[in-house]
Amino acid sequence: MKKMIAIVMGLAFAIGTVGSVAAQAPATKADDKVEKKVEKVEKKGDKMLEQKAACLDKAGTDEAKKAACEKKFAKKGAAMEKKGAAMEKKGEGMKKEGEAMEKKGAEVKK
Repeated sequence: MKKMIAIVMGLAFAIGTVGSVAAQAPATKADDKVEKKVEKVEKKGDKMLEQKAACLDKAGTDEAKKAACEKKFAKKGAAMEKKGAAMEKKGEGMKKEGEAMEKKGAEVKK
């Protein structure tokens, strides 16, 4: 009988431990998607800088070609900044939504 009680208690402890670990899971799928998008944008920015450097190297001493490169990449940079600002606004909206959901969850627990 003592062995049976020990097995049941051990099983309850194991399930409780696994449950507490699962409750503290670090990231959700939404967080992963945002991180992937940020990484993708950073890679795109790095690639754009490399292309700009190559364009300027190719232009050499010709000021007209250098100005054309600067103008071309200034437009791309402005577009990326707009996209980044839009992503930040979307992120802020998602944070507010998450906070609201946490509040609702706290109310439900009460």
